[in-house]
Amino acid sequence: MTRAMRTDPQQGSARMSCPPDSSVVPPGPSPVDTAIWCAQRGWPVHPLVPGRKIPAANCSHCREKQDHAPADCPCLQAGRWCHGFHAATTDLDRIRAWWGAQPRFGVAVSCGPANVVVLDVDAHASKQPQRDRLLPGIPIHPSIDLTGLGNGFHTLALLAAYRRQQDPCHDDTTLRVETASGGMHIWYSLPKDLRLRSSRGADATTALAWQVDVRADKGYVVAPFTCTSKGTYMPVGAVRVPAPLPQWLAKELIRTGHGIASSPATSSQTIRPLIRRTEGPVDGLRRLLEDIEACAAADEGTGFTGKLNKAAFTAGGLVAAGRLSRTEAVDRLTYAAEAARPQQRVKIARIISDGLTAGAMRPLHLEGRS
Repeated sequence: MTRAMRTDPQQGSARMSCPPDSSVVPPGPSPVDTAIWCAQRGWPVHPLVPGRKIPAANCSHCREKQDHAPADCPCLQAGRWCHGFHAATTDLDRIRAWWGAQPRFGVAVSCGPANVVVLDVDAHASKQPQRDRLLPGIPIHPSIDLTGLGNGFHTLALLAAYRRQQDPCHDDTTLRVETASGGMHIWYSLPKDLRLRSSRGADATTALAWQVDVRADKGYVVAPFTCTSKGTYMPVGAVRVPAPLPQWLAKELIRTGHGIASSPATSSQTIRPLIRRTEGPVDGLRRLLEDIEACAAADEGTGFTGKLNKAAFTAGGLVAAGRLSRTEAVDRLTYAAEAARPQQRVKIARIISDGLTAGAMRPLHLEGRS
């Protein structure tokens, strides 16, 4: 029997638009009160450009979008905001100073140090992708009628129904925030032994569902009550704290490549290499990764992009041949690339994604390996 998708649109509430030059007082607490409220809950915060959801730059290099490593930025060394989540803090004196200098700053929470994961459900009008991109790794039978499926609310509900679980969008036990664009942020706290990576809903290698982004390690989320030119991020219901991440969702996030393995002997911000530096089934990839890491010795003239692309293509072939898991490939490639070019994380993620996708078209079977 053919099953049809629910097509009822999400009912959004009327919201107040708050452009940067507006004299209208937005609903809820002031930005500095919001920042302090977050910090008191152990959530490090950093400023956003007034009326927007992008991090506020400080030094001239960042304002002019010139690449330089956060560790080399004089702003961070002097305790000033810059580089987004790299500057995030729970220091109340610093927070008061930052928002005292610019009271209209928005507020963002750095998800990794806050030990939270946020499901960012989008409601953008866009063309429905192929069935295998709706719920990565879960085949959707042709008999299921997908008419009306048009956004992240639908795909997350579909995933929950497939697993016979409650739709997180209706989970009234946790903090949920209606976004300025009509989507929803669903906050969950993480157990101490679980670290998750961020992703976008259309990512070719790491995605939970179409139009469902994941905000976690090395990512940030707009705080509740933050005002933008499109509206205010308003909490839904009475709950103001994240509930523990449901076990079924934790399994889904691990299954879709969001897990990060942590070494107890290193900092929580360090990604442990998951491919051993010894002879074995992925020996060909090992040498390519060493070439990438060697690029750290010079800023230019090392062919970094080409080397990373070659390694990602090779890894994609190993994954397709069953010689390596996708999670291992992404973790190891990211570790090597960010060691060489820590200021190019967005570019690195794109190269890895494209390379793995291309390499998967040509499975790589290594002869003479057990």
